[in-house]
Amino acid sequence: MLVHELINQGAANDLAIIDHERRFTYAELQEAVKNCRNRLYAEGVKPGDRVAIFSRNSAEFVFVYMAVASLGAISIPINFQLSNREIAYIIKDAGARFLVTYELLNLVDALAALRCDIRLKQIETKNIGNPKAGLENAPGFPSHLDEHAPCMIIYTSGTTGTPKGAVLSHRNVVTNCYQISPLGCQSEHNVLCVLPMYHCYGWTCAVLYPLWAGATIVILSAFTPKETLRTIRDEHITDVYFVPSICSLLTKLGKPEDMASLRLVASAGTTLPVKIAEDFKAKFGKDICEVYGLSEAAPVVTLNRPNAVKLGSIGQPVLDIETRVVDAMGHDVPQGELGELICRGENVMLGYWNLPEASAEALRGGWLHTADVVRVDEDGYIFIVDRIKDMIISMGENIYPREVEEVIYQFPGIAEAAVIGIEDKLRGQAGACFYSLHEGASVNIRELKKFLQENLALYKIPREFHELPHLPRTSTGKIAKRMIWDEFQKNK
Repeated sequence: MLVHELINQGAANDLAIIDHERRFTYAELQEAVKNCRNRLYAEGVKPGDRVAIFSRNSAEFVFVYMAVASLGAISIPINFQLSNREIAYIIKDAGARFLVTYELLNLVDALAALRCDIRLKQIETKNIGNPKAGLENAPGFPSHLDEHAPCMIIYTSGTTGTPKGAVLSHRNVVTNCYQISPLGCQSEHNVLCVLPMYHCYGWTCAVLYPLWAGATIVILSAFTPKETLRTIRDEHITDVYFVPSICSLLTKLGKPEDMASLRLVASAGTTLPVKIAEDFKAKFGKDICEVYGLSEAAPVVTLNRPNAVKLGSIGQPVLDIETRVVDAMGHDVPQGELGELICRGENVMLGYWNLPEASAEALRGGWLHTADVVRVDEDGYIFIVDRIKDMIISMGENIYPREVEEVIYQFPGIAEAAVIGIEDKLRGQAGACFYSLHEGASVNIRELKKFLQENLALYKIPREFHELPHLPRTSTGKIAKRMIWDEFQKNK
């Protein structure tokens, strides 16, 4: 199946999209995509063209993505929070000649600074799904392309260097919809899309998967607690995909009756602290199904099945994917021991855009190397220990920040925590803990250290503790450790 054919999965008169006051049946969605593809074709979009999409969550985002795919072109979703310099970098790197945008951007100087001579054509999303007189019907999907052709390029965040574009084919993304089907979405379900559509997790799980199931997508342009809670109630939402910070906020502000309609609460984007999951379950009586993936895998690799959640784990592999846990030499480690998670399956990317060496490194041996350290228990559930790059080595001992952070979250008053490796003349490296507090709370560092000594080996306890008003996060909800570190270095 081709990705744009997902819009044909639902019954013609069933609701496909609810975007605030607007409602589109599957028949109306198909018509809007047809109108959109005619407009894009008239603007000159051809097979193989890279088309950047710069938009907040909206029905138009769906129209444009599906229209681009149906023309044999390639979508490049762009984070609307990026600076002009960052946007220009992606446009230049991808060679995008078109930018479909909800607001016109002045990128002349930013593109010139990069010595980019692309003549970028900007197309506004307003009314792009409406018919326009005088346009010829665009041709069908090119006959020389198939499901293995690229349909999108997802650019990584670039927090550790230059962003890379993960190239995903039609087969990659449609396969991942099938692979996550144990989450149980059906045509009668209403799925909330509040995470940004430019992000692979939000796009696959809250847009493509519901379309695959013939369900209804309820779109919010951005997350605000009150509107999210109201929408869950008023639209009888059954399925939600959140990040941990959203789960935490809704636990504070929501009432049990707000979540009464939910059958599935999933979390991904960053590891889910056990304390957040426990508090959510205690208040709303619902498990959070932690999901794990990465853009290079379209993105889901593992998940907790509803009614089979193991707290603290990222679940078990999705359907039709192979996973292994290996040491630095690529050898399988015994069950229960730590190693890097690698995987292969039809959802794994074609490679990085124009980066053959980086592609070969990430996909060496035919396996996608995730750079995540995990262990697998006797039931096949996988537990993330940490990112390989975040590991701290102190006096030859490995310290995994996530393990330390989980314990810190258990201490009364702590709202957020991040442990980062710092230089230590004696030990090589030590941990520094950055934390924020719940409103009105205070923390005695001596008591916190005593608590950690009771629950951790001494060498794992951070050397320094720094209280911040709040911890900066990326657009997908991850605590931005690099931003914390850079700010800390400036203020030293």
